[in-house]
Amino acid sequence: MKEQQTIAHPQARVNDFVARFANVNGTGSASANFLFAKAIFRMGIPVTPKNIFPSNIQGLPTWYEVRVSEKGYLGRREGIDLLIAVNAQSMKQDIESVHPGGYLMYDSTKKLHTDMIRGDIHYLGVPMMEMANANYSNPRQRQLFKNIIYVGALSVLLNIEFEVLETLLKEQFAGKEKLIAPNVKALQLGMEYAKKHFDYPLPIRLERRDLVKDKILVDGNTACGLGAVYGGATVMAWYPITPSTSVAEAFEKFASKYRVDPETGKKNYAIVQAEDELAAMGMVIGANWNGARSLTATSGPGVSLMSEFIGLAYFAEVPAVLVDVQRAGPSTGMPTRTQQSDITIAAYASHGDSKHPLLFPSTPKECFEMTATSFDLADRLQTPIILMTDLDLGMNDHMSEPFTWDAEKKYDRGKVLNREELEAMGRFGRYLDNEGDGIPYRTYPGTHPSKGAFTTRGTSRDEYAVYTENSEAYVRNMKRLQTKWETAKKIMPEPHLYQEENRQEIGMLFFGTSTYSSEEAKDLLAEKGIHLDAIRIKAFPFGEATETFIQSHKLVFVIEQNRDGQLRSLIINEMQTNPAKLAPVLNYDGMPITADDIASQITNYLKQKTAVAHDLSETFI
Repeated sequence: MKEQQTIAHPQARVNDFVARFANVNGTGSASANFLFAKAIFRMGIPVTPKNIFPSNIQGLPTWYEVRVSEKGYLGRREGIDLLIAVNAQSMKQDIESVHPGGYLMYDSTKKLHTDMIRGDIHYLGVPMMEMANANYSNPRQRQLFKNIIYVGALSVLLNIEFEVLETLLKEQFAGKEKLIAPNVKALQLGMEYAKKHFDYPLPIRLERRDLVKDKILVDGNTACGLGAVYGGATVMAWYPITPSTSVAEAFEKFASKYRVDPETGKKNYAIVQAEDELAAMGMVIGANWNGARSLTATSGPGVSLMSEFIGLAYFAEVPAVLVDVQRAGPSTGMPTRTQQSDITIAAYASHGDSKHPLLFPSTPKECFEMTATSFDLADRLQTPIILMTDLDLGMNDHMSEPFTWDAEKKYDRGKVLNREELEAMGRFGRYLDNEGDGIPYRTYPGTHPSKGAFTTRGTSRDEYAVYTENSEAYVRNMKRLQTKWETAKKIMPEPHLYQEENRQEIGMLFFGTSTYSSEEAKDLLAEKGIHLDAIRIKAFPFGEATETFIQSHKLVFVIEQNRDGQLRSLIINEMQTNPAKLAPVLNYDGMPITADDIASQITNYLKQKTAVAHDLSETFI
């Protein structure tokens, strides 16, 4: 007999809901949950999954959140419409997250405790473990197939096409065909139970669309690894740290495919796991100094440890590329949670007066493109380039435009003198500014038997790389480095403006993975009559377009995921902007910021600042 429901169902919504899976880390749920997300994607429906996992190996709660949005909104949204709760440890708090009128699917092998009962949500009990025990003899298989059973039940309730799930399983177990049949059987067990016991499909359900087109599902770390190979990198030195380790794994994977001589089988790349982060950065500097393109990947604690060598690369003017996959700090912080909280330390890494160009990708495609571009920028500017991703972008799968590459592209190696050029010139001056852009010429070791040699040092020197503590020589060198910084402003990626002309008196500024939710928040605010111009920052130092945007508005909301408003501080410091003009919109709980939160913070700020609201009321209220 079908389960009787007395609670009002939510209004029917097609391709617009949030599902959350609450599991136990280490139980094999990740592959089942990803199967769910991929099936929706294969049905042509925009989807964004987020894996929320603990920093231990096994046993603690883990969550997998899936946003389905026909409108293509890919950021997190507040509240859960459908919860699949199979972890007793977190079940009470998980149940509290469900929207009134929403749905809870749980393992009904054991009766739910009365503490878990809410009167305003629908309960979908499926005896997952009981069915797994009855149909599979191997204990590990029972645990694994329990997860597939709930996917099967969901396919009926949400209208996921069985053929899509079956195809995905065949692709996943290609070469291991023996595993296909038992997985399909687990799907069918869940499907049969749901058909027998529940009305289906639910009011929140799926319908096939053609909205995905040629987009792909991929994580940012994989994109960075591939981008490094396409960008010409042949050397990577690194020390393992969450959440950046998979950048190195991806680089090794793609280098072993694309950096091997097809005739001899010789590997044309080197990967070194160093003894610590400082050593890894030193190896990267050495490889780049010798003419190779080299990179490292780390997170906030690693940037702290690498700072001394980052300062050496800045002052000695050696190219280097660093991928910083940010996590929640300070100290060890929350290693498996996301933040944008390394902005300040990355921009000013090292002691003394030093500044480093930063890149802010917001999609896997930009991770690929900016990683490749970072090597050209590092060579051209002869300085470290730091790519600022984060755990959300790096480790979660995102719907992305496909990657493209110009086969005719030539790498920009910057100002490097060859043998003939050295032969034709007089005395070589490593740190001479011959062209007024602050960027000197350099040489690779061994270019010429008698010309072009110089001593690379971290101590003060003159234009010919000769050690000196002469104050005037030091000041000339530091001024030239500042001139180079001004040059960097002209060649770093331009920001993205969301309007051809700035028409509003209020603007919003965001970057990186805050982009998805910021774009949606802009639409939510517009529905309330609050219209904002918008700009997405792609790089630091900030160029003319960013400065013009800020100057053109009376108030600019700066959206970022850290406590201290680090990007806002950077803008104030670098552009001498009046702090009162920049209103912070912050999130630092380790979870990706939501559009609801951004819209709420902006609305509340405008209500509280009555004087500002009065001045601008005719424009946006």
